[in-house]
Amino acid sequence: YTNEITGFGVLRILETIKEYNNKIKFYQASSSEMYGLEKSFIKNESTQFDPISPYAVAKLHGYHIVRLYRNTFGMFASNGILFNHESPLRGLEFVTRKITNSVAKIKLGLQKNLVLGNLKVKRDWGYAPDYVEGIWLMLQQKKPDDFVLATNETHTVEEFAKESCRIAGVPLSVIKSNKKNFRPFDIKIQKGDYSKARKNLGWKPKTTFKELVKIMVESDIQRLSSS
Repeated sequence: YTNEITGFGVLRILETIKEYNNKIKFYQASSSEMYGLEKSFIKNESTQFDPISPYAVAKLHGYHIVRLYRNTFGMFASNGILFNHESPLRGLEFVTRKITNSVAKIKLGLQKNLVLGNLKVKRDWGYAPDYVEGIWLMLQQKKPDDFVLATNETHTVEEFAKESCRIAGVPLSVIKSNKKNFRPFDIKIQKGDYSKARKNLGWKPKTTFKELVKIMVESDIQRLSSS
């Protein structure tokens, strides 16, 4: 099902654009997950891909189909290889929202502990609205291309959790790690290099890590307080 939607879905849309009006601009939401177990410390547009999940494999399919249609049919089709972009709209199944939602519940006396998996995993976390501006800029270019959007810095899950607790005024002792929550295969560190986007698009992230966490924690506290 993942490949049917995330992989072949891209092909179907591009084929429809080609048949209907090949001047339509197409943006493909590619993912840093495509890098998988690739060993480079920091990833850019030239880094090889080594996906380790069905989702990442399907995303890689979509990425290459975009490049194929761009090069073969001259279509305006661009890949945005986005590293983790977060906001209060992030689903609760994602670790960032799990942290901020749980910390908000602890703050309000609705929950006792924040139980996570591997606290040492490092991610390149940015603010989603900043990244949407980058996506828009990709579509304003004269020629289509592929761009990494990232922050060029990483933070551990533990750092995210501790910063969330600090903002909410919750003791750090509520943070727990349970091996049952560990993934069978996990990428230890993801860090992106947005140099190309900065040079060609004039783009850079505006929101710091601490600002991002503050936005998400305060949003969850407000939401739960008014519900």
